[in-house]
Amino acid sequence: TSVRGWSPIGVESLHREYRNVFGGVGGNRNAASHLWASFILDRAATLSRQDVSMLFTGFCPVSGSIVRPSDYNRYLLRLRTANGTHTVGGYMHYCCWPCVCDTQDFIRVDTKVVQTRDGLERFTFGVIEDPCTHEYKLDERFVQPFSMRTTTLRDSAPAIQCDNGRLVGATRSEGGHVIIGMLHDPTPATSVIPSDEVRSNPRRGRVTTGPNGVQFQDELEYAPSCT
Repeated sequence: TSVRGWSPIGVESLHREYRNVFGGVGGNRNAASHLWASFILDRAATLSRQDVSMLFTGFCPVSGSIVRPSDYNRYLLRLRTANGTHTVGGYMHYCCWPCVCDTQDFIRVDTKVVQTRDGLERFTFGVIEDPCTHEYKLDERFVQPFSMRTTTLRDSAPAIQCDNGRLVGATRSEGGHVIIGMLHDPTPATSVIPSDEVRSNPRRGRVTTGPNGVQFQDELEYAPSCT
């Protein structure tokens, strides 16, 4: 459903909507990037294509954390499509580098045609399988790697709510997958070639400048850390 009357200026406009996005789940944004995505897409008809893309740089698609986009937190990725036919290169902004590993493990890409103020536009999104397909897993106990506290997904991420096996509040891609972020500047992965230095001597935190002048961290810098 399209929602009217929002004129964002920068990602800070999105951040000021935090209570509207997460108020229904007690203000907890853990693993709730699908709610950020739906908030933007529900309002896309009043936004330009550029604004839609810009707003998707304002949160981490993995954790749901607020992000202030910069060259340092822009990461170059090469992700498989949800149907497994090919790999797409592009950028995402993260709150921290471990999200690179989670993306490689769990996120794929799919497209969706969105009605914007400029007309119909096809975007490439980061998507996941619906966690509510296996809702029982939300109650499996595990140890948080940072706090070393034993918890469950249902306790730690209350925004993950299910209704008849479907994630509440999620927007779906053309393939029916849950949209949690956007892959910016998508391009065939065969054209995204890492430098010899990145391949031979990966180093976390190094910023690379691409042929088009865009600065980013290459996901391959984290290959030793993600294994």
